[in-house]
Amino acid sequence: MTRTYIKDLKNHIGKEVTVSGWINVRRDQGKMVFLDLRDMSGKVQAVVLPNHIEALEVAQRLRPEWVVSVSAQVNKRPERNIKADVLNGDIELEVLNIEVLSQAQELPFQHGTDINLDTYLDYLPLTLREEKANAVFKVQAVIIAAFREFLMTQGFTEFQAPKLIGEDAEGGADSFNVEYFGHTAHLAQSPQLYKQIMVGVFERVFSTGNVYRAEKHSTTRHLNEYTSLDLEMGFIKDHTDVMNMENRVLAHITKKLKEKCSAEFALFNATIPDVPEKIPTMKFREAQEVIKKETGEDCTKEPDLGPAHERFLCEYSKREFNSDFIFITHFPISKRPFYTHEDEADPGYAKGGDLLFRGIEITTLAQRIHDYDTLVQSMKNKGLDPEKFRYYLQAFKYGMPPHGGLGLGLERLTSKFLGLENVKQAALFPRDLNRIDNLLSE
Repeated sequence: MTRTYIKDLKNHIGKEVTVSGWINVRRDQGKMVFLDLRDMSGKVQAVVLPNHIEALEVAQRLRPEWVVSVSAQVNKRPERNIKADVLNGDIELEVLNIEVLSQAQELPFQHGTDINLDTYLDYLPLTLREEKANAVFKVQAVIIAAFREFLMTQGFTEFQAPKLIGEDAEGGADSFNVEYFGHTAHLAQSPQLYKQIMVGVFERVFSTGNVYRAEKHSTTRHLNEYTSLDLEMGFIKDHTDVMNMENRVLAHITKKLKEKCSAEFALFNATIPDVPEKIPTMKFREAQEVIKKETGEDCTKEPDLGPAHERFLCEYSKREFNSDFIFITHFPISKRPFYTHEDEADPGYAKGGDLLFRGIEITTLAQRIHDYDTLVQSMKNKGLDPEKFRYYLQAFKYGMPPHGGLGLGLERLTSKFLGLENVKQAALFPRDLNRIDNLLSE
């Protein structure tokens, strides 16, 4: 008999079906056995009655995570037992036969047990099967799909950026070195240089993929491997065109989340934010003055925002502008990468900035330098050797339009959407200072 997915059982009331999946829970009640079965589409309760002797004998041996194929009749539940707010809460399977496809060893902890983060990560092949854990990555899949979907409607072309590069994109020291046939290569810190090259090919491009930062952080907001949602667009007026594009991207993402992920957000008691038609914007120095005025802390001499400042500005934006998002622009050009365009009308400050969301920076964006000579000089000012970037510089030798782009951190965005305490919970298999699958200290 053809397999029926659990989410479709409501269409087979009164009929015999075959369901395949995992035992979530087994409960013995008198001479009956109750089973909670799950597959990729949902869960359903099944009951094994005493008159089905062979099925009952098998059912009494079952344990959580055993994999089975069950033949059963789909019955309506008695009115008093209906759970209206649960998938299949109005039906029940009467089991006729059980075939064990795979046995599971005894679990290290019961389903639904509260465990610490390290234990959760140590047992990811198991813990990811929990409803709340895999809900995170259902949400993440919708975010990526919506990002891709919207940009393709705007004339963007997707490309796959290399992860092995000859020079790291930022020109900094925080890159992982890799032996490459007698040479030293690096794991890419971003697809930045390739995005810009591809603007000279397609004008509008985007990329979704992993990037690597060899930063020795051990915090709730940092990963050494994360997924970056990147876009780059040509023929822009300035960085505000990039900001407007991200505004629209985020509006589309939240629309799709509301359409497809309300159940997942409900598991976390989380709300999907409304994206303003125009996300509020504040220059870096203005933000510092607001912080000084509102909190009494003088950070006006600082070249960047600290985590506490980002949290405050998000709270301020929510209170003053009713927005969970706020752009902070015009950071000191000295603290931005070599390819960042300086604002001619505001010397010393960058045409670009960060997008903050619910207390954390999720995006860095900017207009890029498109003039070859200016770009070469900017490299030299940063202490970089243009000769090492000659491959990249070809794009600018042979004509590049004004352009800009952004990088959006998928795991940070996901964790803030769902209200997760640690960004590692939004990374499928997180890599950090202390872990690459197993703890490095082991």
